[in-house]
Amino acid sequence: MTRDEALGWLLSTRKFGIKLGLENIRALLAGIGNPHTAVPSIHVAGTNGKGSVCAFLDSAIRAAGLRCGLYTSPHLVDFEERIRVDGSPIPREAVADGLARLRAVGESLPNPPTFFEYTTALAFDRFASAGCEVAVVETGMGGRLDATNVVDPLVSVITPIDIDHAEWLGPTIAAIAREKAGIIKPGRPVVSAAQHPDAQRVLVESARAAGAPLTFAGAPLTGPLGLRGPHQKSNSALALAALAASGLGLPPEAIPRGFAAARWPGRFDVRPDGFVLDGAHNPHAARTLARAWREEFPGRTAPVIFGCLSDKDARGILDAIAPVASRFLFVPVRESARAVDPACFRELTSKPSRVFPALAEAIGEAEAIGEAEAIGEAKAFGEAEADGSPVSGRVLITGSLFLVGEAISLLP
Repeated sequence: MTRDEALGWLLSTRKFGIKLGLENIRALLAGIGNPHTAVPSIHVAGTNGKGSVCAFLDSAIRAAGLRCGLYTSPHLVDFEERIRVDGSPIPREAVADGLARLRAVGESLPNPPTFFEYTTALAFDRFASAGCEVAVVETGMGGRLDATNVVDPLVSVITPIDIDHAEWLGPTIAAIAREKAGIIKPGRPVVSAAQHPDAQRVLVESARAAGAPLTFAGAPLTGPLGLRGPHQKSNSALALAALAASGLGLPPEAIPRGFAAARWPGRFDVRPDGFVLDGAHNPHAARTLARAWREEFPGRTAPVIFGCLSDKDARGILDAIAPVASRFLFVPVRESARAVDPACFRELTSKPSRVFPALAEAIGEAEAIGEAEAIGEAKAFGEAEADGSPVSGRVLITGSLFLVGEAISLLP
């Protein structure tokens, strides 16, 4: 298969939906030599901040001179983003070759593997073949039955837990925490961010039952970070605690250097063209986004281009973002079976709003609105650029990582 043929086949496996459990992934990996056992790993679960913590971990490990694999999801533009070695996406030919071998194994199994199971197996295969010395592995959705939970990690890492994917993980924070706590392994260290009391109680009980030493991350870091927003100070503190517990023994100077160099597109991603991209897709993440906005742009609002999927708490997200929104421009989320008619969002907010049939049309309108609002705000704040022109406008695009990925593909 070519790369495009291989990805076409892989996308077709989405018809099998989500199947929580480890039987298929273990069979797939056994069929290609169990590559997940060849590379020590750091396993990261949680509701929000997983990707950012993984980015800090990966950057610090690479700054120390170790060859690091990074597995995250979803991708923003290209599938290859999900699987990286030393910061570089998996080569297209490796996608084709790896998926061809996995397809042969998967088609011999009694239960068809899913998209995520195949992709997870491909990641472990790539890390082993590329000679990675350590891998940073992000769970897909839960923890206990997530396909990534075949690893025996150096350390398990749990980011803040909140309500999301309730139809799969449970309706309460405690129920979701039990699923996330499933990555805790007997005797292996586990580090956690500060948690809601219900989640903390579950994590403490789960760690005690597994005989796993549990620590909570310390105070937010104050040094230079490559990722923006006050929440990244806490995410980097969690990454620091994870590295300390991992036993990797990184040189102390490598960690701040790596944290300062970390990059993670689409997460409070402030672009020079005036767009701010953030994939906040639940109320907790949206509140974090609003706090970051107020710190970065105190007293300012902006037009917000918004779209989210049908299984998300749209009202909760909009309520959290509304204080920093001058108005909403609602758009559909492209290429998802969970997309919804954006017109339904209008009844969820009292802010001025319009509905657009596509993101590209909303971008043009939002740019014009953002510039006009910036002129008014510049006068109100007594600000101007050095040449006398007003400060540049801002536009926020949020509600879904799928939407953020589409924006990245459209913006210059």
